[in-house]
Amino acid sequence: MDFNLFMNDVVNAAREDVREAGYEELTTPESVNEALNREGSTLVMINSTCGCAGGVARPAAANAIHYDKRPDHLVTVFAGQDREATEKAREYFEGYPPSSPSFAFMQDGKIVTMLERSDIEGYSAMDVVDKLQNVFDEHCKEM
Repeated sequence: MDFNLFMNDVVNAAREDVREAGYEELTTPESVNEALNREGSTLVMINSTCGCAGGVARPAAANAIHYDKRPDHLVTVFAGQDREATEKAREYFEGYPPSSPSFAFMQDGKIVTMLERSDIEGYSAMDVVDKLQNVFDEHCKEM
């Protein structure tokens, strides 16, 4: 099998996992600016095909939102694929180095906290779900 075709399949599957979970995919800097300046709370999932961490982050993204409290908006950018959109999103994550996969929690366009790759890699998807839901408990209203 051609490596590029294989990687396209991997990337497309990773994109679809997050879209099917209900996240809005942001592929341009303009769409990032529009989404991250919305009022309310926003969870940004920085998607990635990076080994074990990506395989943990995507199921955690899908399952964490089935909870009494959750962000008003769910969005995703894809590191390594939609480079300009990802770079634009990272401009909003002041104080945090680039990390993928990761989750940024924002309130009214400002970064509140972030689960970085080091908070994902080496943990189970359920551990990451718990971490995300702890953020939701602290910062989100009940649905």
